[in-house]
Amino acid sequence: MADETTAAAWKEAEKLLSKGKTNGALDVLREADPNGKEATTLRLAGQALHIQATKSNSNSDYRKAAKLLREAVRVNPRDKQSNSLYNQVRNEMQDKRISETIIPRFHNDGTPTPAGIFAVVASLLLILAALQFVTGNDEFEDGEAVMTISWTDNAGGVHSEEITIALHRDEAPIHVENFILLADQGKYDEVIFHRVMDGFMIQGGDFELNSGGGGYTAKWYGYCNGQTVDGDGEDYTAATCNLNQWSLPSEHENGLRHGPGSLAAAHAGLNTDGSQFYFVPSDSNPCWLDGDQDRNADGDCVEVSNKDCSSKSCHTVYGTVTDGLEHIDAISKVNTQSDKPVSDVKIVSIEITDYGLIEDNPWYQFW
Repeated sequence: MADETTAAAWKEAEKLLSKGKTNGALDVLREADPNGKEATTLRLAGQALHIQATKSNSNSDYRKAAKLLREAVRVNPRDKQSNSLYNQVRNEMQDKRISETIIPRFHNDGTPTPAGIFAVVASLLLILAALQFVTGNDEFEDGEAVMTISWTDNAGGVHSEEITIALHRDEAPIHVENFILLADQGKYDEVIFHRVMDGFMIQGGDFELNSGGGGYTAKWYGYCNGQTVDGDGEDYTAATCNLNQWSLPSEHENGLRHGPGSLAAAHAGLNTDGSQFYFVPSDSNPCWLDGDQDRNADGDCVEVSNKDCSSKSCHTVYGTVTDGLEHIDAISKVNTQSDKPVSDVKIVSIEITDYGLIEDNPWYQFW
C-alpha cells in the first residue's frame, strides 16, 4: 500500500499529464518512487512515455513506454488501466512495425514464442548476427536538450523561456551527434533565429553569419557542401574541403515525419545539412518537407511517386519538442521584416541533459 506522499505524487503526475507536461510528471514520479516499486508509478511513467512517443514517433520512446507498462502489469496483473494501456501501446507498435524489445523475447509467461522455437534450432551466433542486422543500431536511444530562448513579443514584453527537446539519436545518429557537439562547443549560444514564418517554421543555428548563409558541421562527416568528390573525381577530405563547407549526409528516410514540435535540419540541397535547424509550430504541417508527400488541391497531405530529393525538398527530422511548444508558437507570431524578426529572437544557451547513449543501467533509470 502506497504512503500518502506517494499517492499525492501520483495525483500531481496525473494533473501534469492531463496538461501534456510529461517531463514534469516523470520528475515527480522519480522523486516519489525512484526504484519504480509501485505499479501505479510504472503505469503513469509508461503513460508519459507513450504521450511522448505519439508526438515523436520514436522507436525508443515506444519501447520505453512498453517496458514500463509491461513491468506495471507484472507488479499488479489486476490493474485494468495498465493492461489496457499496455495492449494499446503494443498494438500501435505492431502497426508501426516496432519490435517491443531490441532482442525478441523467447518465451511469454512460460510459453515459447516463435523466436524461442527458432532459437532452439538455430545457432546462437547466427541469431545474434541476424538480430544486429535487422534491428539496426542498439547503442542509442533518445537524448535530451534544454534550449533557453529570449525574445520580445509584439507588445514589447521580454521573454526568456526553456524548451525541452527529445533528440532521436537512434533514428538520426549523425544529425543528433552534430547538434550535441555544436551545443557542447557553445556554437549556438547567442545565435538568433534569422527566419520566422508564421504558420510554417522558425529557423536558426547559423553561428557563422547569423543570416542563413552560413554554419557548418562540428566535425568532418565526409561531405563537402553535399559532395564526396571534387571536380577531378578525388575524394574530399577534411584537409581538402574548406571548414565552412563541411556538411552532413541526409537521414530523411529515418521514419520520422514533420509535425508540430519537430526539430529538423535546414539545408541548401541534398547532403548540405550543417548547423542550421528549424522548429515546426503547432499550427503547421509541412508534410512536403518529408520528400515523399505533398499537398493536393484541398490542402491535404498525400504521398507522391517522385521521391527524387534532387528535385524535391527532403529534410531530416531529428528531434521533437516535448515541453515548451507554446514558446515556439509565440515566437512564430513575432513581427518580421522579410521573414527576419524585427527584434532578435536569440538562443541564450543549449544544455544537453541526456546524450542518448545506452548504458547497462537498471531498467528504472531509463525513465
